[in-house]
Amino acid sequence: MQEKELKTSLGQRIVIGVIAVLLLSSTIAIYALIVLNGEKNKQTSSTKKEELAVITKELSAKQDELKSASDKMSKQYFDTLASFRSKIKAYNGTSVEDAGLKTFDLKNGTGAEITDKTTSYYAYYVGWCANESVFDSSFDDAKNPKSLKEPLAVTNPNSLIAGWSEGIKGMRFGGVREIDIPSPLAYGSEREICGSKNSPLKFLVLPIEVSEDYKKLSTEYNQIYVKYRKLQSEINSIGA
Repeated sequence: MQEKELKTSLGQRIVIGVIAVLLLSSTIAIYALIVLNGEKNKQTSSTKKEELAVITKELSAKQDELKSASDKMSKQYFDTLASFRSKIKAYNGTSVEDAGLKTFDLKNGTGAEITDKTTSYYAYYVGWCANESVFDSSFDDAKNPKSLKEPLAVTNPNSLIAGWSEGIKGMRFGGVREIDIPSPLAYGSEREICGSKNSPLKFLVLPIEVSEDYKKLSTEYNQIYVKYRKLQSEINSIGA
């Protein structure tokens, strides 16, 4: 092969040069975009973090208000629920399973009645298993309670297990009821609880009437908490 056959023509060299320039330009452009995008993300992240700091303070202040109001209700209702702690004991799970949904009024309330039309309410409760172990409770300590935590806010009765929703009907606020729930009306096979799926459960339930101020506090806290979690998610996404 002759030497001149290895040399590129002028036209070929021009094309190669153009391609090289284009490659260099695109590389610089991509790098610039990465840098600019990084700076933009830093600015956005900084702004979001400032917003998060403000929201965190608001959330903490509202939580303190809510706790103060909750503590007052705890003092009002603690003795009522605690007086029936002797009911929290081992039971025959098979018997509860076979008997179906059963309710026992331990204390009659004097407030409004809970019916099919009751769409929201607050309640203190204790839920326990056949072996006497408490799986959920409004008490601060299941074995040695001193106070009650914030009451459960029921805003959608359909979100609760069927046994609770059905078992609480007919109660009046301020009363205490034991609800025995067979597994099909509890969590069934959807959730493992009490060490296994398809477990029967028992509850003590004390529905209460709360002030409009407490409802407002609870709503405001939840709204701020949603903003707080949203900002956290956005900041994590920017940092990813």
